[in-house]
Amino acid sequence: MSAENGPWFPWVLAFGVSGNTAGGWSIQGKKMSDYSDTDKKQDIHVLHSMGYAQELERSMSSFSNFAISFSIICILSGGINSLAQATSGVGGAAIGIGWPVGCIISGFFALGMAQIASAYPTAGGLYHWSSILGNRFTGWLTAWLNLLGLITVLGAINIGTALFLGGTFGAQLGLLGEDGLVSPATQVMLVAGFTLVQVVINHFGISLTAKLTDFSGSLILVTAAVLTIACFYFAPTWEFSRLWTFTNNSGEIGGNVWQQSDSMWYIFGLGLLLPIYTITGYDASAHTSEETKKAAHSVPRSIVSSVVWSSLAGWIMLSAFVIAIPDMAEGAKQGWNVFFYTVNTIMPAWLVTVLFIAIFIAQFLCGLATVTSASRMIFAFSRDKGLPVGSKALSSVSPKYRTPVTAIWTAGILEVLFVWGALFISVGEASLYVTVVNATLIFLFLSFVFPIVLGIFAFGTAKWPAAGPWNLGAGVYKLVSVLAALGMLVIIYIAIQPPNDKVFAITVGFIVLAIVIWFAFESKRFQGPPIGDMIAKRKGEIAAAEKAVGQV
Repeated sequence: MSAENGPWFPWVLAFGVSGNTAGGWSIQGKKMSDYSDTDKKQDIHVLHSMGYAQELERSMSSFSNFAISFSIICILSGGINSLAQATSGVGGAAIGIGWPVGCIISGFFALGMAQIASAYPTAGGLYHWSSILGNRFTGWLTAWLNLLGLITVLGAINIGTALFLGGTFGAQLGLLGEDGLVSPATQVMLVAGFTLVQVVINHFGISLTAKLTDFSGSLILVTAAVLTIACFYFAPTWEFSRLWTFTNNSGEIGGNVWQQSDSMWYIFGLGLLLPIYTITGYDASAHTSEETKKAAHSVPRSIVSSVVWSSLAGWIMLSAFVIAIPDMAEGAKQGWNVFFYTVNTIMPAWLVTVLFIAIFIAQFLCGLATVTSASRMIFAFSRDKGLPVGSKALSSVSPKYRTPVTAIWTAGILEVLFVWGALFISVGEASLYVTVVNATLIFLFLSFVFPIVLGIFAFGTAKWPAAGPWNLGAGVYKLVSVLAALGMLVIIYIAIQPPNDKVFAITVGFIVLAIVIWFAFESKRFQGPPIGDMIAKRKGEIAAAEKAVGQV
């Protein structure tokens, strides 16, 4: 391992402890806090060496880069909205044992991505990495997988926020239908409203977005702590054994969250969707690399520390919640309503209201950060003419706000269109929305694993001659990469189980279609990111682009 990284243990990474190239040690936030002219020149030099101009505003601190991934992971969003996957699965053991297992799987991906991000800190990182470490096709395919995953996961986040709002303040706000539920039409309107605000905030610059996601990071930790303490304080009994007790709650006794099965291990495996789906989105740190100070150092730390902190805080919070459930059998029977059932039963109304407001704000800001991530992916892919139509507009940057405004609005529009179509179409027994969300999980993690696996073969070669300052070392990186690949197989298996068995066909169909489109059209048109002599030829374009946005 290099002097920069030293020990790579998660608890060290989580606290931002690192070495420096001189061999000394520092705590992130002290030596890393000052951003000198030398640091600025180094960041721009690295970007220029990859053939890109400093068009976006590089104003995000290391903490802000961490906070944007921490905000998208948001244990108060996926951890709460999808909680029934655990309680209506194998019960408390799905949290006590299953949550750490799922987080470890996500952690392998995070470590692999961090290694590459340190060497190639650029917006649209996953696409760029797959292109450099593989070839034009692997880069192009990774870009589409990541882009579709980001747009659909944004829809999933905002739908989850709409349903949470309906379940908390729906009656007071007149959001519920005669059946007491939020109708698909109302969900679409709420999602459109949320997205409009999120897009407008992103439009007006990364500084405003970063301030809000910084606040979101603190809000998530404080709210999770308050919820944890409240669960312990108001719990009818402290039965810690629930956390390692397996109970088959599949079928009707679990509110039909999962189909009936006699296999405990099968149901346990399905419950891993909760932590794996929650602990994702940390690619946002890579997508905002060009807006982050000391990106080669800050981005990899942020990727790993956002996963570590989210995993730990989520485990503690959800374990406390399991202990607080008044009756585990009744909690399982509640299905998707288990969170509301528990807090409304054991906690005073005033505290429940405060928690609901804080959780809603955190979920909204989760969507805000995802708009940032998706728009940077669109921007980065477009500046290399990755999209067959509109690439010039989508890669444009506002001189006033230093943001890719067209890409931002496009991400929002595509997400609303997806939500509108997905909520009104069914695929077999499942809605298109549910099916696509599970496909999204596969798409996102495939876009993560492609560059990681390609890096196994490229590391130490002309394609990837040297690691960045954050370095696991060749042996550890390759081990992590293999474990990530095995984790990918687990994710595919659990994501395609009934009632989402159509997901496998959708995934294979997409990849086959992509291959056909590539060889029929895109292989002749798409040149990929600049490499070799192409970078040198871009010097004039880089200078002109930076002058146009006022970069000095």
